[in-house]
Amino acid sequence: MLFSVCLVNAQQTNYKFDFGDGKAAPGYIKITPEIRIDNKTGYGFDQNSVVTAVNRGGNALTGDFITGIRPFYFSVKLPDGNYDVKLLLGDSKGTSATTVRAECRRLMLENVRTKKGEIKTETFTVHVKDSLIRNPAGYFVSKVRLKSREFSYRHWDNLLTIEFNDSLPKVCAVEISLNTKATTIFLAGNSTVVDQDREPWAAWGQMFPRFLVPGKAAVANYAESGETMKAFKGERRLEKIWSLAKAGDYLFIEFTHNDQKPGGNHLDAFTTYKQTLKEWIVEAKSRKMIPVLVTSMHRRRFDSTGHILNTLEDFPEAMRQTAREVNVSLIDLNAMSKILYEAWGAEKSIKAFVHYPANTFPGQDKKLEDNTHFSPYGASELAKCIVSSIQVQKLPLAAFMRNDIKQYSPSMPMPFEKFYWPLSPLRNTEKPDGN
Repeated sequence: MLFSVCLVNAQQTNYKFDFGDGKAAPGYIKITPEIRIDNKTGYGFDQNSVVTAVNRGGNALTGDFITGIRPFYFSVKLPDGNYDVKLLLGDSKGTSATTVRAECRRLMLENVRTKKGEIKTETFTVHVKDSLIRNPAGYFVSKVRLKSREFSYRHWDNLLTIEFNDSLPKVCAVEISLNTKATTIFLAGNSTVVDQDREPWAAWGQMFPRFLVPGKAAVANYAESGETMKAFKGERRLEKIWSLAKAGDYLFIEFTHNDQKPGGNHLDAFTTYKQTLKEWIVEAKSRKMIPVLVTSMHRRRFDSTGHILNTLEDFPEAMRQTAREVNVSLIDLNAMSKILYEAWGAEKSIKAFVHYPANTFPGQDKKLEDNTHFSPYGASELAKCIVSSIQVQKLPLAAFMRNDIKQYSPSMPMPFEKFYWPLSPLRNTEKPDGN
C-alpha cells in the first residue's frame, strides 16, 4: 500500500501535448489519433473518441490539429489538485468553434470561435480528484464510499478528462500545469449542485466554473445526487474535502431537498439542521476555510395565481438564521429562484427543468417530467444567480469572477431561445437520486 501511495505522489503533474500528425514542437509530446489512454503512458483519447488529424504545414505547433465530427475526449492521469489548462484552438487555413467541458460535463469554455487562419489561446483552471483520502504526508488513510452510479463518473478517477465539443472543434495543443496557489471553492450538496454526468440533466455547480478567472480559483464539486448532510459526512465526502483544503479556500454548503424527508437521515429545520450547519462551519473555520451557506432553490410548483409554492418548509429560513447567528455569508438562492421561476411563469419554466417528450433521446420511450432537476438551461440560469449574489453583496469571491460577466437579475432571465448548449454524447434517461 505504501508503495502504491509513493507512486501516486510521484506522478507527473505538468504536460505539453502537440495535437496532430505533423512533427511535434520542441518540448511537446506528439498526440496523433491513434494515441489511446492507457496506464503505461497515462494519457490519450478516451470514451471511444473518433478523431482525425489535419496537417496544414508551417508552424510545428499550430500548423496541424486534431478534430472530429462528434465530440471527443482526451484524458491525462494526474494526482489530486488544481490544474491550469492552456489550449491552442483554431486552424491556420480555416475556421473553428469549440466548447470545452471537463470531468463530468463541467463547463469551462463555451463556443470559442476562430476566424479563418486564427489561432486562439484559451485557459481554464480545473480541480481533479480521486476517491482516496490521504493524510498530510500523502499516505492512504481512508476512502470515500461511492454509490454504484458513481463508478462510471469521470470525476472520481485519477484522470483529468477534457471534452471537446461544438460544431467544429479543432485542437492544436494542450498544456497542463499544477496550480498550488489557486483558491479552491469546494461545493457540498445534492443533485441540484452535482456535476451531472449525462444529458439531459444538469446542476448549477457544473456551470459555475465558467464564470471564474483562470489561474485564480477552481471549483471542486463534491456534491452527489440524493445526498443529505448526514450521508455526506458518513460517506467521508466531507473528510475528503478536509484532506485537500488549505487556508483561504471556500466551502459552499447547500442541502435541504433530501434532509427534509422522513428516515434515518432526516434533520429538523430549527434544531438538528442548524446544529449540523454550525458544526461544519466551526470545522471549516478551524482549518481557516471560508464557509458560505446557500439556501436551496425551490421545486417547480406553482399555485393557481402563478406564484411558487414553498415545498422546502422551514429549512431555507433556518439556514438564513444560521448565517446571521454565526456571521457567515449567505447566498439566498431560495429567494432568487422564486423570482426566477415566477419571471418565467408556469409554461416557460418547463424549459429550465428536465421535461422532454418521449423519444427525444435514444431509448426514451416515456416522457420525462421532473420538477426538481434541471436542464442545462435552468442550471446555467441558477449559476448566474449565484454569481450575481456574490457580486451584489461584494463578497471577497467577487475578485475571482471574470470581468466580462454581464449584470444579471433573476427577474429578467435570458430567453431559452438564446441559450447555446451543444449536447454531450453521453445520455441517461434515468432520474438522479433525490427529489
